[in-house]
Amino acid sequence: MANILIIDDDLMFSRMMADLMIRMEHKTYSASTLKGGMEKMGEAEMDLVLLDVRLPDGSGLDILPRIRSVRSSPEVIILTGFGDQNGAELAIKNGAWDYLEKTSSISMLTLPVMRALQYREARRLIRIPKVLKRDGIIGSSPQIESCIDSVAGAAAGDGSVLIVGDSGTGKELFARAIHENSIRSGKNFVVVDCGALPSTLVESILFGHEKGTFTGADRAREGLIKQAHGGTLFLDEVGELPPGIQKTFLRVLQEHRFRPIGSTHEVESDFRLVAATNRNLEQMGREGLFREDLLFRLRSSTLLLPPLKNRTEDITDLTMYHLRRLSERYGLPFKGVSPEFLEILQHYEWPGNVRELFHATEAAFAKAGDEPTLFPMHLPPDLRVKVRLAISATKKRPPGPVPAHSVLPSLHEARKGAVTKAEKEYIIELLSRAGGDVESASQIAGVSRAQIYRLMQKHEIRRSVFRLACE
Repeated sequence: MANILIIDDDLMFSRMMADLMIRMEHKTYSASTLKGGMEKMGEAEMDLVLLDVRLPDGSGLDILPRIRSVRSSPEVIILTGFGDQNGAELAIKNGAWDYLEKTSSISMLTLPVMRALQYREARRLIRIPKVLKRDGIIGSSPQIESCIDSVAGAAAGDGSVLIVGDSGTGKELFARAIHENSIRSGKNFVVVDCGALPSTLVESILFGHEKGTFTGADRAREGLIKQAHGGTLFLDEVGELPPGIQKTFLRVLQEHRFRPIGSTHEVESDFRLVAATNRNLEQMGREGLFREDLLFRLRSSTLLLPPLKNRTEDITDLTMYHLRRLSERYGLPFKGVSPEFLEILQHYEWPGNVRELFHATEAAFAKAGDEPTLFPMHLPPDLRVKVRLAISATKKRPPGPVPAHSVLPSLHEARKGAVTKAEKEYIIELLSRAGGDVESASQIAGVSRAQIYRLMQKHEIRRSVFRLACE
């Protein structure tokens, strides 16, 4: 029996679906708003959410990532009275199991429910704990855990993988993780930066050449594809691959054979292909800028990396990880961070993603000099200005009418929320100053070690990110 949540303001349809799910021997929960749905998910672990799109307090599509990121990570089926191709694409790319119209027959509504629950149960049964090599992949958010699951699945096979994500999200890190956890881990991981390939030398770089083939070819040279023999070939920013090379590379991908420039003989290369892009290759294919047949071969499986703004709960771990690396690199004591420093990082949009976060952290580290703690003043001025302007604009925005569904929390709830926030900030600052040492932290705070551990567990704070670089 599964727990199924129905979020729909059409009470008649909601009751019909609830009756249907009960007949299928599942336990049902119902909510008519997004807010109510999130509250229900806080009360019980859901296996499946049947989600309407148009709700009184917003669009179900907007809240889909939040639903997928709760602890139980339920499957989601979108049910809407208004068919929309763009909505279907957005829903599925954000992890929805299916996108169905309410006018569908009963069988068309029940079959996806059965399949989604079968899939969920199968994953639960076969999920064997495995320690993956994930060097440099930092974070424990549901989005990152989902990506790690995908890495494990990709590493278990040998098909091509396409990694899609904005610049700075760590596409090469995930490509390396796939390689390091695969049967090819003992062989070469060869990186090809497609955006930096000189148009006049691209074939020579990829396929190699014989001596004397062109001016300057004073000796034979092995190409990158041959160097990847037995290992993994990583095409970074594959969308930048010159159109003339795409056709040639398609054959190489199919046959794993090619002819170096100037050679009369073909050579073989048994490589596994992993490619990455920050561009919409499907759109490029429709515009004739990227071969669709090559795209089909690239994406035997696809890994979608979330932007940093969609996994802000990882920002503290990422910051502490990079500060520890900086301390080790320069042989300096580990620096703590103030709650206000982390608050600024949490409010920034990070268009450059993790790469930009690391640059900002390094700039703050350098500016702080010998100071033991980082404060907002150490961050780049333009970053701080953007955050303050955004906060100011939010505060100055004229209040609109209060929605009927909006409920002001009780004084007790408001006070509890404020105390929880202050408590978490205090523990982060405390462990930062204590370098992750619980004994020292308990002495500073004047409480027992057990109490420190309880608070760390309550706020999901990991000690490892605060440990001193010398440990």
